[in-house]
Amino acid sequence: MPRILKPPRPTSPATLLKLMWLASPALPVGGFSYSEVLESAVEVGLVTNEVQAAEWVTDQLHLSLSRSDLAVVYKAIGAWNRADFDSITALNNWVTTTRESSELRQQTQQMGRSLVEWLRNRDLNDKRLALLAVLQPAPTWPVAFALAATQTGAAPRDALLAFAFGWAENMVQASLKAVPLGQNAGQRILAKLSDAIPACVDRAIALMDSERQAFAPMFAILSAQHETQYSRLFRS
Repeated sequence: MPRILKPPRPTSPATLLKLMWLASPALPVGGFSYSEVLESAVEVGLVTNEVQAAEWVTDQLHLSLSRSDLAVVYKAIGAWNRADFDSITALNNWVTTTRESSELRQQTQQMGRSLVEWLRNRDLNDKRLALLAVLQPAPTWPVAFALAATQTGAAPRDALLAFAFGWAENMVQASLKAVPLGQNAGQRILAKLSDAIPACVDRAIALMDSERQAFAPMFAILSAQHETQYSRLFRS
């Protein structure tokens, strides 16, 4: 007789609102100030219109975010729930060492530190926050987000969906400013990313530690070039 699986419990309204809060561009962590190399791609002529912008950010979602940050968030949620600080430290070190340019490393550390301050202001009396704050050389964004996600009580998959959508919104806003594009074009790109995110989240969840990677040579080269770009709007 086939095994009948119980459907997952629906996310409560309170938890859903907390996830929306974490995914919001209004979260004071500075995500809006980064283009994550898109500005450099525009500068060298790789992205000049809506189609190319959509392809660029969708490729980044599949080839970079899904295989690195999303996978880290998933593993870190489990580690925070187990109070496994050794695993948290290892994941934080992995994020730091796989950022291939100075500006990408500064981005993840700045956003991580900013989220620590936001969590402190919420005053939830979570002892794990002290462990996050002392990570060296700094708490990284995916690891800090994972702790914030555990505090919502959300299922890990829902937390990853929120993380990815928050990233998508920031990238669309960067596209509007850097290419530049109109609002309707931005909404079409966001729709494409939204369609792709669930499958990317599922792949990230299924990744073994040995399969996690941050290998995007062109991305790293363009990021290094952006550090000395003469005129720019974004910090990365």
